[in-house]
Amino acid sequence: MSITTTTTQSDKVYYTGKTHTTGGRNGKSQSSDGNLDIKLAKPGSNGTGTNPEQLFAAGWSACFEGAMEKAAQRIGLKLPEDTFIDAEVDLCVDAGEFWLQARLNIGLPGIHKAIAQQVVETAHTICPYSKAITGNVHVEFNIL
Repeated sequence: MSITTTTTQSDKVYYTGKTHTTGGRNGKSQSSDGNLDIKLAKPGSNGTGTNPEQLFAAGWSACFEGAMEKAAQRIGLKLPEDTFIDAEVDLCVDAGEFWLQARLNIGLPGIHKAIAQQVVETAHTICPYSKAITGNVHVEFNIL
């Protein structure tokens, strides 16, 4: 069975991340290359593993910082070495329905706030994670 939920498909794949997950939120996940081998635990539990919200926050913030580098290059700017992103991904529930909302708290030390805003807005149009969640997840960007 194949279910397609996207409107765009490409034959020009740059990279494919592959994982094998068992046990759901109380299980484990391993990448095909062996570089990722983690235990999973439900959010708020006393389990010793991570959870999908933490993994999404880590993946998105890493990708977004790369997109900020590209956005900065477009205007002839180099990001400061101490650039950082503190990502927060909330798992929300109401009446038994679950959804995500998120905040990226972005530090661009030494960059004027208006320029930083331009870099962040452009990065949001570049980052594949941002593209994937646009229109589906409430997102806030906070420039610190």
